Amino acid sequence: MTAVGLDVLEIARFRRALERQPRLAARLFTAGELGDLAGRSDPVPGLAARFAAKEATMKALGVGLGAVDFAEIEVLRSPSGAPQLRTHGRAAALAAERGVQEFTLSLTHSKGVAAAVVLVL
Repeated sequence: MTAVGLDVLEIARFRRALERQPRLAARLFTAGELGDLAGRSDPVPGLAARFAAKEATMKALGVGLGAVDFAEIEVLRSPSGAPQLRTHGRAAALAAERGVQEFTLSLTHSKGVAAAVVLVL
């Protein structure tokens, strides 16, 4: 399977959602993801980019929201600092079912938007 997923997210809108629902971050992100950004003065742009990566991954796998839990798709940094994507649980089973050998991920964020592109090979 070869596929591409893309997602773009407004950072301000994501920030408001996190403020309205204090437990939302714990449902969407793994402890590793939250810890990775904990030292930043403003972790929200990084969280928004990771959220976009999770949605882009679901799109690349050909499923809609709710097919897997957001925390089953994890975005961490490799030793080089590049983002890397790992799947767990149903997301990992779905990827294996579709013959996914590798995920390639690109994240970006600016003042207003966060975006992610996921390539599934």
